[in-house]
Amino acid sequence: MTLRPLKANMKIDSQRRVVAEMGAEKEIAQSLIASGSDHSSYLAMVWRRLRRDRTAMFGAILVMVIILVAFLAPVLSPHDPTEQFRDGLTPDGQPMPSTLLTSGDARFPLGTDANGRDLLSRILYGARISLLVGVLANLMAVAIGTLIGSVAAYFGGWLETFLMRFTDMMMAFPTLLLAMTLVAILKPSIWIIILVIGTVYWTWIARVIYGQVLALRDRDFVIAARALGAGRIFSLVRHILPQLIPTIIVWGTLGIATNVMLEASLSYLGIGVQPPSPSWGGMIQQGQSFYRTAPWLVIFPGLAIMLTVFAFNLFGDGLRDALDPTQRGRA
Repeated sequence: MTLRPLKANMKIDSQRRVVAEMGAEKEIAQSLIASGSDHSSYLAMVWRRLRRDRTAMFGAILVMVIILVAFLAPVLSPHDPTEQFRDGLTPDGQPMPSTLLTSGDARFPLGTDANGRDLLSRILYGARISLLVGVLANLMAVAIGTLIGSVAAYFGGWLETFLMRFTDMMMAFPTLLLAMTLVAILKPSIWIIILVIGTVYWTWIARVIYGQVLALRDRDFVIAARALGAGRIFSLVRHILPQLIPTIIVWGTLGIATNVMLEASLSYLGIGVQPPSPSWGGMIQQGQSFYRTAPWLVIFPGLAIMLTVFAFNLFGDGLRDALDPTQRGRA
């Protein structure tokens, strides 16, 4: 007699679970159907907010100009950046100032360096190297940081402890000092610089991603997906990583400015991009001996670094504000 009510209650509980699973499945299906329109409307909202931010738009224009200049460097450069001209030095062997000021022609618009090479051509080609290093190194750093931070936060346990303590250990080393050590051990080249910067700059990104995944892994949509049988890796890739896209985009933009400065610092110290390849940091290092007699050797490469970092920081800050989820609904 006592078994019948128990069986009836078990049957009712199983029916409730089925109904709950069907409701969660229906909710997820509806969200997937609406994801296309939501995605387009979200992008439109981001564009409207970004377009109203004049500072961000100014930074975006500067970034596009810098990229265009770097891409068209072979067309815009008046000379080969490595060519040494016999008439590129003054009679006493000093760098020549701008010919626009001395003779009125455009042979050397920004003057020459200590080896008689055209400074404008070297600055334009230097933009290609700086952007190449900044973009590729940052892509590598963002990929490593996203992988380590998301895996540590989502899977937890001993893997979380190991990965985050390793991250803390890497963060304990000064970034520039660690990069200098690695470059000194390896043979300096553009690709080695990219590899070194990517392997030392991922720690901050991993920390940010780690905190966000910790907040997302217990959300209802993730729990519902797991209840319907989704694997842990599938849930991480399909349901959590798309929520991190705004953060990845922002760090992917802001990090370029940091990597450009880091590459210039390494080249200035003589362990970055090696001569005769044009590097803004290397130009400043070479020109510092002539800062009194030929200040343009330091001023123009310094302005190029400052303008590039300034542009990416402005654009990155604007993207961060436009992609901030807490601002949704206020556009």
